[in-house]
Amino acid sequence: MSATLGGCSGPGNGLDSRGARVQPRAEGHRAAIGIAPHDRKGVAGASRGEDAGGRSEGARRGRGRRTRRPGREDHMASIRSIGTAVPAARLRQSEVRDFFASQPGVDRLTARLIAAAFDGSAIETRYSAIGALGPGGGLFTDEAGLLRSPSTGERNDRYRSEAPALSASAARAALARSGFSPGDITHVITASCTGCFAPGPDVLLVKQLGIPGTAERLHVGFMGCAAAFPALRTAAGLCVAQPGSVALVVCTELCSLHIRSSRDPEQIVASAVFGDGAAAAIVASGDAPDPRAGGTGAHRFRSLEVDGFTTALTADGEADMDWTIGDRGFEMRLTAEVPRIVGREIAGVVDGMLDGADPAGIAAWAVHPGGRSVLDRVQQALALPDAAMAQSRGVLRDYGNMSSATILFILERMLREGSLAAGEQVAGLCFGPGLTVETVLLRCAGEGSADPSPDSETAPVAEDRA
Repeated sequence: MSATLGGCSGPGNGLDSRGARVQPRAEGHRAAIGIAPHDRKGVAGASRGEDAGGRSEGARRGRGRRTRRPGREDHMASIRSIGTAVPAARLRQSEVRDFFASQPGVDRLTARLIAAAFDGSAIETRYSAIGALGPGGGLFTDEAGLLRSPSTGERNDRYRSEAPALSASAARAALARSGFSPGDITHVITASCTGCFAPGPDVLLVKQLGIPGTAERLHVGFMGCAAAFPALRTAAGLCVAQPGSVALVVCTELCSLHIRSSRDPEQIVASAVFGDGAAAAIVASGDAPDPRAGGTGAHRFRSLEVDGFTTALTADGEADMDWTIGDRGFEMRLTAEVPRIVGREIAGVVDGMLDGADPAGIAAWAVHPGGRSVLDRVQQALALPDAAMAQSRGVLRDYGNMSSATILFILERMLREGSLAAGEQVAGLCFGPGLTVETVLLRCAGEGSADPSPDSETAPVAEDRA
């Protein structure tokens, strides 16, 4: 099978987006996702008993049932294009470091923590919806350049004013690259954990872009950095269940809205790694024509066919990564245990994703850069060469951790740089609160460039505001 949908599997057990049961017409039409019970000794997932290698229970868990590629390509879902956008304000990591170190109440120990977190982040630049940090006054800084502490409501108001334009810019870029028009969109799925309002971003995208009002909509809220894959999984499942569908998936995160001055090492790390950005993907069923090929249905440009998704929940880590709403913004907890947990569990999760195949057979790896140490642990655990992590480290360097949007930035870079050959597989890994590990297995399809203008880069779109 090629994609996942809902929590049901097998003939006659799927539900469409209206809640009606879907009877598959052929094996290739089925869409399923494995759901397994929680296991305190390892990660949650479906196990298959003791294997010949005598691996421990913890190493084998997380092997959730993965959807398989069907024999008929017209029943597969694929990511036809990806577009990205960032705010106008580009912040150098060294300047942000010095800004935080200059705040009142920063003693010598805190100053050393700030220097270590920022200098060791492997980040050079980030983009911010709150504008440049420094003197001049505004919602986040006063005339002297000292950091203010806006209320959660004030921060969310800024999200409401900034997020829609950024979302629309990324969506327009994805549409332009795909060749589809807004009128072709049948489903809109948005994801964000850095702000909320209703009518939400899904409604605004429909109105801003001219998408038909009959398009089915869904918002994935507060799932953190891993939200892109549940959003893509839902889009792919809908496209398999409803042939001819074209889904727009948009992940928008304005993490900088929740910055604060703090002596807490965890808050310092959060201030050092998170940035702002939006990314959009066009997901279509295999029988949807490729407008870039003159409507013939041939995939002339690079796209990513969906081979399957898996989800795993680790036994530990629930308190090590969380995202709560406080009186002065959203509060992130990101402890030093997160990289260690990821490093310990990731091999078992990947074994399930690949159904026991050798990771060396994967041509490219898109790994969510929760931080430099997370990438280091994944690379070490999977024995990956430096080249396999190049795009993930490059996005971390240039943009920081943009939560759910980040993984799409990595996939977009892979397509734009033309580093994938037709038939090669891409493995994607995301990490979120829980700790949750979301994975996807993709296969490059098509010929030529992924984009009629392959040299295009992410463009700043939002107004620079203090």
